Amino acid sequence: MDAQIEWNAKIFKALSDPKRLRIVEMLSCGELCACEILEKFHITQPTLSHDMKLLCDAGLLKARRDGKWMYYSLNEENVQIFKQFICRITSDTPECICKKCSLKNND
Repeated sequence: MDAQIEWNAKIFKALSDPKRLRIVEMLSCGELCACEILEKFHITQPTLSHDMKLLCDAGLLKARRDGKWMYYSLNEENVQIFKQFICRITSDTPECICKKCSLKNND
Protein backbone atom coordinates (compact mmCIF):
# COMPACT_ATOMS: atom_id res chain seq x y z
CA MET A 1 0.00 0.00 0.00
CA ASP A 2 2.82 2.44 0.82
CA ALA A 3 4.37 1.92 -2.63
CA GLN A 4 1.03 2.78 -4.22
CA ILE A 5 0.73 5.92 -2.11
CA GLU A 6 4.28 6.95 -3.09
CA TRP A 7 3.53 6.34 -6.77
CA ASN A 8 0.33 8.41 -6.59
CA ALA A 9 2.13 11.19 -4.71
CA LYS A 10 4.60 11.32 -7.60
CA ILE A 11 1.69 11.75 -10.00
CA PHE A 12 0.20 14.55 -7.89
CA LYS A 13 3.59 16.27 -7.89
CA ALA A 14 3.86 15.94 -11.67
CA LEU A 15 0.37 17.40 -12.06
CA SER A 16 0.97 20.26 -9.61
CA ASP A 17 2.06 22.58 -12.41
CA PRO A 18 -0.75 24.18 -14.47
CA LYS A 19 1.25 23.81 -17.67
CA ARG A 20 1.68 20.08 -17.13
CA LEU A 21 -2.06 19.76 -16.45
CA ARG A 22 -2.72 21.44 -19.80
CA ILE A 23 -0.28 19.06 -21.51
CA VAL A 24 -2.13 16.06 -20.09
CA GLU A 25 -5.41 17.57 -21.25
CA MET A 26 -3.98 18.12 -24.75
CA LEU A 27 -2.87 14.49 -24.89
CA SER A 28 -6.34 13.28 -23.93
CA CYS A 29 -7.20 13.84 -27.61
CA GLY A 30 -4.40 11.55 -28.77
CA GLU A 31 -0.69 11.36 -29.47
CA LEU A 32 1.16 14.58 -30.23
CA CYS A 33 4.64 15.48 -31.37
CA ALA A 34 6.68 17.52 -28.90
CA CYS A 35 6.83 20.26 -31.51
CA GLU A 36 3.00 20.48 -31.51
CA ILE A 37 2.95 20.77 -27.73
CA LEU A 38 5.72 23.35 -27.77
CA GLU A 39 3.72 25.54 -30.19
CA LYS A 40 0.98 25.95 -27.56
CA PHE A 41 3.27 27.31 -24.82
CA HIS A 42 5.69 30.18 -24.56
CA ILE A 43 8.51 28.04 -23.20
CA THR A 44 11.83 26.74 -24.40
CA GLN A 45 12.41 23.21 -25.67
CA PRO A 46 14.52 22.29 -22.60
CA THR A 47 11.67 23.41 -20.32
CA LEU A 48 9.22 21.24 -22.26
CA SER A 49 11.65 18.31 -22.08
CA HIS A 50 11.84 18.71 -18.30
CA ASP A 51 8.05 18.76 -17.98
CA MET A 52 7.65 15.74 -20.25
CA LYS A 53 10.28 13.82 -18.29
CA LEU A 54 8.40 14.46 -15.04
CA LEU A 55 5.13 13.29 -16.59
CA CYS A 56 6.78 10.21 -18.12
CA ASP A 57 8.63 9.35 -14.91
CA ALA A 58 5.33 9.58 -13.02
CA GLY A 59 3.92 7.03 -15.46
CA LEU A 60 1.26 9.30 -16.95
CA LEU A 61 2.77 9.51 -20.42
CA LYS A 62 4.39 7.23 -22.96
CA ALA A 63 7.11 8.56 -25.22
CA ARG A 64 8.37 7.26 -28.55
CA ARG A 65 10.99 8.54 -30.92
CA ASP A 66 10.35 8.71 -34.65
CA GLY A 67 13.47 9.98 -36.35
CA LYS A 68 14.41 13.24 -34.69
CA TRP A 69 10.95 13.82 -33.21
CA MET A 70 9.51 12.70 -29.89
CA TYR A 71 5.85 11.75 -29.72
CA TYR A 72 3.86 11.60 -26.49
CA SER A 73 0.60 9.96 -25.50
CA LEU A 74 -1.25 9.20 -22.29
CA ASN A 75 -0.41 5.93 -20.59
CA GLU A 76 -4.07 4.91 -20.48
CA GLU A 77 -3.51 2.01 -18.08
CA ASN A 78 -1.79 4.17 -15.48
CA VAL A 79 -4.30 6.98 -15.94
CA GLN A 80 -7.12 4.52 -15.17
CA ILE A 81 -5.27 3.25 -12.07
CA PHE A 82 -4.83 6.85 -10.90
CA LYS A 83 -8.52 7.61 -11.49
CA GLN A 84 -9.47 4.57 -9.41
CA PHE A 85 -7.12 5.77 -6.65
CA ILE A 86 -8.80 9.20 -6.63
CA CYS A 87 -12.23 7.55 -6.39
CA ARG A 88 -11.07 5.26 -3.59
CA ILE A 89 -9.53 8.00 -1.42
CA THR A 90 -12.53 10.29 -1.87
CA SER A 91 -15.17 7.67 -1.11
CA ASP A 92 -16.43 6.08 2.07
CA THR A 93 -15.17 2.50 1.79
CA PRO A 94 -14.40 -0.27 4.30
CA GLU A 95 -10.70 0.20 3.47
CA CYS A 96 -10.78 3.89 4.37
CA ILE A 97 -8.00 4.92 6.73
CA CYS A 98 -10.52 6.67 9.02
CA LYS A 99 -12.26 3.35 9.64
CA LYS A 100 -8.95 1.61 10.31
CA CYS A 101 -8.02 4.32 12.80
CA SER A 102 -11.37 4.17 14.59
CA LEU A 103 -11.10 0.38 14.84
CA LYS A 104 -7.72 0.71 16.53
CA ASN A 105 -9.06 3.36 18.91
CA ASN A 106 -11.96 1.10 19.92
CA ASP A 107 -9.65 -1.78 20.86
